Amino acid sequence: MAATAIPIDTLPSINPATGQVLAHIEKTPPEMVARTVTLARAAQREWATVPIRERCRRLRKLRECLMASRHEIADTVVAESGKPRVEALFADVFVALDSAEYWSKNVRAALRPERVPHHNIAAKAKSGHLVYEPLGVIGIISSWNYPLAIPMSQIIPAVAAGNAVICKTSDFTPRCGTLLEKLFRDAAFPRDLVAVIQGGAEVGQALIEALPDKVLFTGSGTTGRRVAEACGRNLIPTILELGGKDAMIVLDDADLRTASSAAVWGSYTNCGQVCLSVERLFVEQAVSQRFVELCVEKTRKLRLGPGSDPATDVGPLIRPEHVRRMSDLIDDAVSRGAQVLSGGHPRPDIGPNFFEPTVVADVHSSMRLFQEETFGPVLAIQTVKDAEEAIRRANDSPFALAASVWTADSKKGQALARRLRAGAVMVNDVISFFGIAEAPHGGCGASGWGRTHGRAGLLELVQMKYIDADRLPRREKPWWYRYGGELERAADAFLQFEFSRGVGAKLRNARNALKTLFRDHRL
Repeated sequence: MAATAIPIDTLPSINPATGQVLAHIEKTPPEMVARTVTLARAAQREWATVPIRERCRRLRKLRECLMASRHEIADTVVAESGKPRVEALFADVFVALDSAEYWSKNVRAALRPERVPHHNIAAKAKSGHLVYEPLGVIGIISSWNYPLAIPMSQIIPAVAAGNAVICKTSDFTPRCGTLLEKLFRDAAFPRDLVAVIQGGAEVGQALIEALPDKVLFTGSGTTGRRVAEACGRNLIPTILELGGKDAMIVLDDADLRTASSAAVWGSYTNCGQVCLSVERLFVEQAVSQRFVELCVEKTRKLRLGPGSDPATDVGPLIRPEHVRRMSDLIDDAVSRGAQVLSGGHPRPDIGPNFFEPTVVADVHSSMRLFQEETFGPVLAIQTVKDAEEAIRRANDSPFALAASVWTADSKKGQALARRLRAGAVMVNDVISFFGIAEAPHGGCGASGWGRTHGRAGLLELVQMKYIDADRLPRREKPWWYRYGGELERAADAFLQFEFSRGVGAKLRNARNALKTLFRDHRL
């Protein structure tokens, strides 16, 4: 393919299946980002006064716009990310639609003021409650692998809570970014409330320097550290979703046909370019050989091709450097004793970014395949003696995003799930909790911090305020000035009355404790 000159002020929209440049999308000049944030602040001040009922109405309109344009959206996601169209519909479009549907029905209850009961007698004359207020302007720096699902599932609860959003979409998926902004415009959200900025790292840096009230970042650990450092200098709070190295544990009582199908899909969906992919598979020794055979058998049946072909099961990687990295990871594993049982090679005969779905056995922790986030179509298996070894090896990773346990005994599976270091653990399923609107998403360690999705994610997008109203507003409080020996003795009596174990001690100190309530403050 002949080289094409790319204007310096645009981003190329590239089809990863062919390498073809589909369009040129205008970049956002970094010097314009601060102005965009200023306009968003003005829009947010008005939006925060809009009743939640009206915000929900706009979310329902957004859902209608999403549904009406779902085919255009799916086609654009396929063209820029390369995934099969069915995955674009099941993942990107579904998650966006469901997020709009869920929050349009539930944000009012989730942000309803909450009464705070007081257990201590000293606070019984007070009435306390919590209210939730918008933070202001939320900055989102999003990823290319789910160019609709990830940003939409963050933007929707943010605006539902009364915030404005500036979203920097990935420079790999600029057309998806323009569609995203258009959806909010078509749904009649206020001008400047939701803005998409386009560009690379320099635009993300400009967004942080414009001082949003919070930053949500999805991407690599290396970039995430830079984001955290830049935000930390200005005390901007963050949510970081930095990827995973998710473990799948298969016990000897698991249904092997179902579990092997899950392993194959969980490793290869979106060509393995999923933070929740199955990247480390631990199988109990008693069933390991049969399980590996099933994984190889099913992997060899998968069809590799462009996402636009309905017959395709696995699409391309996003860029040629990702293909080279898969080869490097496989070569490292083989040099350390691993066996490639299926696949393991680039497929330039299909296109520039294709890599075969690959099954690798005898993998262990010294290999890069078990140390680094793979982000590609590799199913890496290690045989373990028993569940105890599986748990120990699964937890032996700096990443802690998600995991799964496969067993016929649900109670046993849930007990093991509690012992796994991860933000979420599924028993007899993989990945799909990301599409459950109520389920929080996020991890710890090298996987980042904070949560998106669910009420836990919503509460990351608001300021919690405690309001206390005194029921005796005309009465001076016992702990106010002035002090003296008498008050000191009364205070100690109050402590004994309140915290002594025996009833006798409480009664002996009750009279003196009351002196803290009825005294002359001499002011």
